[in-house]
Amino acid sequence: MKPNPIKERTLLFAIKIVKFCQKLSDKKEFVISKQLFKAGTSVGANLMEAEQAESRADFKHKVNIALKEINETIYWIELIIKSNLEKGDEVTYLKNEAKQILSILVTILKRTKEN
Repeated sequence: MKPNPIKERTLLFAIKIVKFCQKLSDKKEFVISKQLFKAGTSVGANLMEAEQAESRADFKHKVNIALKEINETIYWIELIIKSNLEKGDEVTYLKNEAKQILSILVTILKRTKEN
């Protein structure tokens, strides 16, 4: 099977989200940690499902769900930053990586619609 860079990238992103959420939980920020964990780890899971799509419409649907989840992830990261719950390189990296993943997913959807 051909390597899938976005699949690998979202898996690495999910691992970083898990570790970051552990830090938030240590600070007793359970609600935000849980929301970020759910959204940030489901992006890759939905892309895994998209790989096994039964049709083009099913593929687009799964990628759209991943797109919604990465948007939600960006929301929670921005809330964390603006609430001063976390600052620094780690949260900045997560925000930038999430925005890059968002751009990739938008491109995938555009190309799927064109073909």
